[in-house]
Amino acid sequence: QVHLVESGGGLVQAGGSLRLSCAASGDIGRINTRAWYRQAPGKQRELVAALSSDGRTNYEDSVKGRFTISREYAKDTLYLQMNSLKPEDTARYYCNINWTRYFQTYNSWGQGTQVTVSS
Repeated sequence: QVHLVESGGGLVQAGGSLRLSCAASGDIGRINTRAWYRQAPGKQRELVAALSSDGRTNYEDSVKGRFTISREYAKDTLYLQMNSLKPEDTARYYCNINWTRYFQTYNSWGQGTQVTVSS
């Protein structure tokens, strides 16, 4: 069983900052990618930022230069630092890990944390 627990969401004014955290626990195999997704009402879930096992990062175009994905190895915690927030960043943000064990690949998701940016 793999558990991902996000925290750090909230209400912030445009231009403000938030830092999301995702703590992972459980019997996880080899992690391929850690990522943050978001889903706004009436829209599909989209990839916001990803961190591969070799340290490469990938960002959705609209967040480049504003968001930073990082990992704290000691706590096995994934972060998303969000600066210069805009109302269009309002969404529920989900932590995701893609991992492999015994040649099977899995995706695990957290329950999400709400981010609301007021104009």
